[in-house]
Amino acid sequence: MEAKLIERLEAAVARLESLSAGGISARGLPDGVDEVSSDPSILAFDDLMAQYAARVSAAAEKIGGQVLDVTKLVLEAFSVQKKLLIEIKQTQKPDMAGLVEFLKPLNEVILKVNAMTEGRRSDFFNHLKSAGDSLSALAWIAYTGKDCGMSMPIAHVEESWQMAEFYNNKVLVEYRNKDQIHVEWAKALKELYLPGLRDYVKSHYPLGPVWSASGKKASSALSKAPPPGAPAPPPPPPASLFSSEPSQPSSSNPKQGMSAVFQEISSGNVSVGLKKVTADMKTKNRTDRTGVVSASGKETHSSSPSFSKAGPPKLELQMGRKWAVENQIGRKNLVIDDCDAKQSVYIYGCKDSVLQIQGKVNNITIDKCTKMGVVFKDVVAACEVVNCNGVEVQCQGSAPTISVDNTSGCQLYLSKDSLGTSITTAKSSEINVLVPTGPDGDWLSLILHIRNIS
Repeated sequence: MEAKLIERLEAAVARLESLSAGGISARGLPDGVDEVSSDPSILAFDDLMAQYAARVSAAAEKIGGQVLDVTKLVLEAFSVQKKLLIEIKQTQKPDMAGLVEFLKPLNEVILKVNAMTEGRRSDFFNHLKSAGDSLSALAWIAYTGKDCGMSMPIAHVEESWQMAEFYNNKVLVEYRNKDQIHVEWAKALKELYLPGLRDYVKSHYPLGPVWSASGKKASSALSKAPPPGAPAPPPPPPASLFSSEPSQPSSSNPKQGMSAVFQEISSGNVSVGLKKVTADMKTKNRTDRTGVVSASGKETHSSSPSFSKAGPPKLELQMGRKWAVENQIGRKNLVIDDCDAKQSVYIYGCKDSVLQIQGKVNNITIDKCTKMGVVFKDVVAACEVVNCNGVEVQCQGSAPTISVDNTSGCQLYLSKDSLGTSITTAKSSEINVLVPTGPDGDWLSLILHIRNIS
């Protein structure tokens, strides 16, 4: 018996010595990827994929086509995030520029998904947008502290899904009586984030990722040569979703064009600045319906904001792709002027405010706003109004589609270039469409045959 015990002890000592020679620190912490992969947080991520991602993948396999392609990219993004979490446990916390470089593999996958939503509108556009917008939730890994400009990881995951849920709900509505496989896909995608990713972050990284205090520097960790036979790293993306510099409107040019015609949205007299307003247009003079939007001055970060109960006001570019305008109250001079056709604008929880978007953007969503005015020039995909009350939207250029969903009171001002816009409504009331009738800025209120999908 004693001989066997001695043999077992000697074998254990020999194993410990071999592990120490292979990279185990004096504290017993693993230094190699294989050992880190057995960390409880990494194993929990595997459980997340097995429990939730498998359902999304199974539904996508039955649908095929673009839905399967975008689902594969979603799962690839989660796989990249797992690799980054393993790398974080072996890497010292980098500076902001180093963090952008560190997160580049995740950024590249997200850019691939976003590219699928650009160009000609696909029959599965809502699937693609839902999947693409949802991937911003994975950016929780970039949280570095309360001063980094992001919401805390749990809140970030929830807020990111709110943006994706608009399109996810469209999939549910469109296919609920047509094809249950699409419904299953949409439900499984939501569960991947809520409760899946949210609960994972809550359990393991509520305050953000924990970097190694004595590991490699981020630059050296990323510059390691790939193992023999591994594919070459992909080329750098055209633009990073994780910007190392804070973004803010940069132009100080005075406002021109149609916005100069209109006065304060809360003035109560919308005829100011308009000519030859006929009696049948007086509905917008009601106290609960204000005039067309105004943008008389530019919003600056130095002014003292009005706080919403839902949270502090935001006007910022997130990950280089999405402008977030949130919880703005009583602001008549909000401006976004440094934008491009690949960026989207998400306006949420604003009240009695006016936003002017100077430039072409990909998509505009106005969500849960009251007495909000939005002026924009051109939009590539669509302008969407959802869950709002008493909003006014003016298109100065072109917009292929304007959709109004679950909204009470919406005035749409179209330019001559946007007269061919497709307008779709669902579960909405009191929608007025006004178009210009002459060079003097006259407006005509039209009774249109608007497609209602409710």
